[in-house]
Amino acid sequence: MNKAYRILISGYYGAGNIGDESILTVVAENLRARLSDVEITVLSQSPEATAKKHAVRSVNRRSPAVIREIRRCDLLISGGGSLLQDVTSRKSILYYLAVMWAAFFFRKDVFIYSQGIGPIVSKQNRRLTAWTLRRAAGIVVRDEASAELLAEIGVPRERVVVTADPVLRVKKAELAAGRAILAREGFDVDGAGPAVGFAVRERRTDSEFVDELCLSVRRLLDESGARVLLIPFHYAEDLPVIEELERRLSGKVLAIKNKYLTEEMLSIIGNMDLLVGVRLHALIYAAVMETPMIAVSYDPKINSFMHSLGMKAMSAVGDFKSEYFMEEFEKTVRDADALRREIGERVTLLIKKLDTNEEMIGALRARRAARESRRGAGRKEAQK
Repeated sequence: MNKAYRILISGYYGAGNIGDESILTVVAENLRARLSDVEITVLSQSPEATAKKHAVRSVNRRSPAVIREIRRCDLLISGGGSLLQDVTSRKSILYYLAVMWAAFFFRKDVFIYSQGIGPIVSKQNRRLTAWTLRRAAGIVVRDEASAELLAEIGVPRERVVVTADPVLRVKKAELAAGRAILAREGFDVDGAGPAVGFAVRERRTDSEFVDELCLSVRRLLDESGARVLLIPFHYAEDLPVIEELERRLSGKVLAIKNKYLTEEMLSIIGNMDLLVGVRLHALIYAAVMETPMIAVSYDPKINSFMHSLGMKAMSAVGDFKSEYFMEEFEKTVRDADALRREIGERVTLLIKKLDTNEEMIGALRARRAARESRRGAGRKEAQK
């Protein structure tokens, strides 16, 4: 009887970020759907919650048990998300690389699963990343910018496959659930003006971006009668700025304060006429639900994702101005029907690319099985 193929997944899981949790959901689902008899273990900040939510084995990503799990796995998957970057933290990239180094030590296959790579600023981190990924059994990235960065730091371009962000694989949600949630939260579901969702990422509540955002929302309220919803994607990081916007806008906007599952959040965004997104996965949810969007970029990954849809970010966070926003808003509302069609067509094409991950993992599994079979036959021969 063949044993299960043991897959260990390393990523930013169990930290309350709905985007990363969505990644794990779709990665686990598709590994099970496309590869028979797999056992999935996840390194997580909250292993009990991760095990329950995703029906996987899970261990604390900082515990000594990580080494035990690396030794017992057949394949280490690193990703998805933006793990290999040193802008938000100079140290986290070293953690993810170290997990891969341990896998190499125990002669395990390492697979990079539709990751977004970079930015990587430190010269040492660039060298370490290149050295590590050149030894990976397979490298799949989610955008061309990631492939270009890897080539720039010394990873052969022919070794890198470009697909898309795994979250594009989430199933489109029915709108009824979102309508019910919005009604419970106190949002005017059937109001006259356009429903506009804002998924904001900003750590400083006194920034010029927040000032311009407030001006933009006031103009939306006054000039278009918009119904504005503030949507947190990473609660710990997003709530301070959301509460600041609520305070400045004096109760004229509504903020979601409860936590919702992936399907529920998809349905909420699907009920918006337009989404203004600084969070990457909020924009991806809008794409899945074919909701017209305006992107504001804080990171090259936003620009790369919008490019994959045949669109552009309106501006960078530092260049955001209310007058430009209103022009973009009017144009997006005017072209909403055409945008929905184009987004739907692009997403369908991107989803097809994602199957490459499981195809490559299946090939790695077959090669590993062949190696083990040869070793087994050699041992039997030696015993004769």
